[in-house]
Amino acid sequence: MGAENFWKMKHVCVTGGAGFLGKVVVRKLEERGAAHIFVPQIEVYDLVKKEDIERMLADAKADMIIHLAAQVGGIGANREHPAEFFYNNLMMGVQLMHYAWQTGVEKFVAIGTICAYPKFTQVPFNEDNLWNGYPEETNAPYGLAKKMLLVQAQSYRQQYGYNSIFLLPVNLYGPGDNFNTESSHVIPALIRKCLEAIDSGQEVIEVWGDGSPTREFLYVEDAAEGILLAAEKYNGDLPVNLGSGHEISIKDLVELIARLTGFSGELRWDTSKPNGQPRRALNTKRAEELFGFKAAMPFEEGLKRTIAWYREHRSQ
Repeated sequence: MGAENFWKMKHVCVTGGAGFLGKVVVRKLEERGAAHIFVPQIEVYDLVKKEDIERMLADAKADMIIHLAAQVGGIGANREHPAEFFYNNLMMGVQLMHYAWQTGVEKFVAIGTICAYPKFTQVPFNEDNLWNGYPEETNAPYGLAKKMLLVQAQSYRQQYGYNSIFLLPVNLYGPGDNFNTESSHVIPALIRKCLEAIDSGQEVIEVWGDGSPTREFLYVEDAAEGILLAAEKYNGDLPVNLGSGHEISIKDLVELIARLTGFSGELRWDTSKPNGQPRRALNTKRAEELFGFKAAMPFEEGLKRTIAWYREHRSQ
C-alpha cells in the first residue's frame, strides 16, 4: 500500500503539531494525502488535564495519534524546572495513551527522547541498553517521564493488544527551531550567539562546558520522515532509535557553526557550567531494518539551511 492510500481516509491527531517538529510532520502528512489532520491548540486543550484530553479525543475522532507534544528545553531549563518537566510530560503522555486506548484510537505513536538513556551507556546507544542505568541527572526527570510511555506501550500491548509504538529521536535541529535564549538547545543557541556577536562587534563568545562531550543531531525533515514511516509500517513492541549516525564533539560543533556564520572571534569555554551527558551517538540499524528509515540530510548542509532560515526570520 502506497503512503497516499494509507493516509487518505485516516483521521490523524498530531499533538504538538504547531511546534518545531510538529509543523513538518503535518506538512508531510498533507503531502502524503492525509485529508483529516487534527492539531490540538494548547490554548484550547491543556493535555495535562484529564477533562481536556477527553474533550480533545471527542473532537479529533482520530484513528491514530502521533504524540509529539512535550515540555522541553536545554540543560538550563531542565535544571530550573525538573518537577514541571517530570509531571507535565508524564501526565500528558500516560493519560493520553490510556484514554486513546479506552476510546478505540487504533494506533498510538509515542515519541520518547534520547534523554531516557543511561548517563554512561555503550556508544553507539543501542535500544537494548535503555534500562542499564540512571539517565544524566540534569535531564533525568524529563527523560524518565517520557520513558514511562515505553513501559505503558508495552504493557498495554501485552494486556490489551493495543497497537502503540515508541520512538527515540536524537536531538533535532533545522529551520523553524526554537531560538529563544532561555530554552533553546545547543545548535540554535550557538547560531544566535554567533550572529549576535557579529552584529554587536563582540570579540568573544562564551560556551558552556569544556567542549569534550559528543552529540548526534537529526535534521527535522529526517525526523518527521522517520516518524511517518514508523506510523505506516511498524507495529511492534520494541523501542526504536531515530538518528543520523553522525557523532560530533561540542568543540567541533561550535567551531563549525562559528565558521558557517562567519564569526571569527575567540571561543571561551566556561568549565564551571555542566557538560551534560559525556557522549551521545545512536545505533540506527533497527529503524532501517523495521521500517526502512535512513537519515538523508548531510550535517553541514542542514546547518547551512538552519542558519539561513534564522537570518531571514530573526529580523521579522
